[in-house]
Amino acid sequence: MPDYRKTFRAAAVQAEPVWNDLDGGIGKLEALAREARAGGADIVAFPEVWIPGYPWFLWLDSVAWQSQFVVPYAANSIEIGSPEWERLESIARSVGIALAFGFSERAGGSLYMGQAFIDAEGRTLGTRRKLKPTHVERTQFGDGDGSDVVVIDTPVGRVGSLNCWEHLQPLTKYAMFSQDEQLHVGAWPSFSIFPGVVNALGPEVNIGASRQYAVEGQTFVLAPCAVVGQAAHDLFADTELKKQFLALGGGYARIFGPDGSSLAEPLAPTEEGILYADIDFAAILAAKNAADPVGHYSRPDVFTLHHRDTGRLPKVSASGRDIPPAATAEVDDLVGAE
Repeated sequence: MPDYRKTFRAAAVQAEPVWNDLDGGIGKLEALAREARAGGADIVAFPEVWIPGYPWFLWLDSVAWQSQFVVPYAANSIEIGSPEWERLESIARSVGIALAFGFSERAGGSLYMGQAFIDAEGRTLGTRRKLKPTHVERTQFGDGDGSDVVVIDTPVGRVGSLNCWEHLQPLTKYAMFSQDEQLHVGAWPSFSIFPGVVNALGPEVNIGASRQYAVEGQTFVLAPCAVVGQAAHDLFADTELKKQFLALGGGYARIFGPDGSSLAEPLAPTEEGILYADIDFAAILAAKNAADPVGHYSRPDVFTLHHRDTGRLPKVSASGRDIPPAATAEVDDLVGAE
């Protein structure tokens, strides 16, 4: 049951990742976590695939050219439960702050666009995978599944996470809202690719998506966002055309309240730093009094959403027959107006 009396300080990071460097990425995460804790934050949120950075090479050239990055990227992705993962848990515990961060998850030989929540005691309370990677991301990453559309109980409230254009998926959003989400981590890479050419990838549309999520779901939204700096250009942009395709900057971190209000002064798009906001969940009750699309503002007699929260890939028995996942039933309590 959600507690609407909770108050705390939250932080959202706007910074450049340490590209294709697992240890470097964890080190920069720790430095920013310590800075956020010194600023009074109880939770700090990091951008999409913060470790080891967003694979911008996927957007810039041919598959043959991209191949030089594939192995280093996979090698610097992280396995859940590995020594590097335990280091992240130790950082949360020693700093005394909850970590919500994006990462490239390596599971066997496959990669997934992961998000995690580690609480201030160093406990991994939840991990998820992006349900459907966007456009060329599908050449690098596998899909998540129904179990990745989830809101979890944490010491700072009921927290959910989505990546990037998952915020443009109406059914995914509704499933999240239906789980009494109070704090949402909406992680983004940077709004740098094809500037002025593809408006849908730019800041105006995607900042709007974060704000709309907040006001539509009556939830607080932390929207951390990465920055493309000179290090990214040095690694990915070997021609002037690629430098034009992948602009410097692109940092547009934001924090929104459940009425859509902006709660933190934005940084310049090229600037690294941390945004802070004081969170009071009582504001959710005020917002829902006007419009609660999964409550009194719904029409379940007209629209119903069925969420099949199936788990990970099925295992194979010794006889070779598939063992079906444990959770295969449709969840019928997620109902209301789309």
